[in-house]
Amino acid sequence: MLPLEGVRVVEMAGLAPAPFAGMLLADFGASVVRVEKPAAFNADVLTRGKRSLAVDIKSADGVALVRRLVQQADVLIEPFRPGVMERLGLGPDTLLGDNPRLIYARLSGFGQQGEHAAQAGHDINYLAMAGVLSVGGCEFRQNNEAPRFPVNLLADFGGGGMFCVVGILMTLLHRHRTSRGQVVDVSITEGAGYLGNFIRRMKAAGGPIALLRGDAPFYTVYRTKDDRYMSVGALEPQFYEQLLHGLALDPGQLPDRQDPQHWPQLRAVFAACFASKTLDEWSRVFEHSDACVFPVLALEQAPMPPQRTPRLSLAPEIADRPDDDMLLVPGQHSTAVLRDYGWSEADIRQLIARKTIHQAAGAKRHASHL
Repeated sequence: MLPLEGVRVVEMAGLAPAPFAGMLLADFGASVVRVEKPAAFNADVLTRGKRSLAVDIKSADGVALVRRLVQQADVLIEPFRPGVMERLGLGPDTLLGDNPRLIYARLSGFGQQGEHAAQAGHDINYLAMAGVLSVGGCEFRQNNEAPRFPVNLLADFGGGGMFCVVGILMTLLHRHRTSRGQVVDVSITEGAGYLGNFIRRMKAAGGPIALLRGDAPFYTVYRTKDDRYMSVGALEPQFYEQLLHGLALDPGQLPDRQDPQHWPQLRAVFAACFASKTLDEWSRVFEHSDACVFPVLALEQAPMPPQRTPRLSLAPEIADRPDDDMLLVPGQHSTAVLRDYGWSEADIRQLIARKTIHQAAGAKRHASHL
């Protein structure tokens, strides 16, 4: 039995952070219904394990339907800017009034209140406002180059989607003790800032930030002979010793690695070494080594594909579930969801006739077709 089996989640359709939160809950057993508008195409690729209910939420019947649905749910996830759900008649006062045990999770860029709450933003903006983006370059680099930003994982999915799930799980525990639900207000910016606690505290203590950002020649990536890359993380002396052994370098012939003035020289030496062999050759050299040297793999080469759920001891069977990288068709499960939530066949037919809901006839599309 998966740990979240029996937990009912209603996810208001969005992109990236909120769907990721819903998918993570579904991966661990929750029943997740994605409420979305009727459409011919769904651009969201994070729909694994969910069912789709297509509803016209701008109609009075559609709002009434969602309210009835949420009355039977444990969790609601909404990804809109502040005020949108209230204007629809689906705000927390209304839905918690209908269902006092509801966990109402709100996931937005800047939270529900504050100077920037109503503004649009994306991962790069949230990182910037959290102070985390500066760590990528200009604040610490001597040549004052522009900050380098990663793909939208740190803020959207770490500070946003993952923190949303943490908030939901903690609130489920709180509800178990109190029988009361509550609002979980997740700010992606604040979540990203929280993830930056280690760097912020290390900097305040005068710690070596540059070591962990790729400035050091023993903590970076190098191009190989076949134009691929090896990652090097030989921070500790014992790992650095094995790095030099694998590269067939004499420590006595190299400058002191502790002095940043020598880093350009060391980087040039290491770069020349890595450029002399292919990635496969270097992988074999360091295969059984503690030099902290590993190949940079493409997503499709990684040992644990991103479609698979992390293996946790409390739910070992998760890792053995079949992969599902198919995309939901909006409204694919509309009638089935309503039956499960207690609507009669006559009521369902009437909702379809009024175009309050849409039942899709098509099959799911494969994500690789995007």
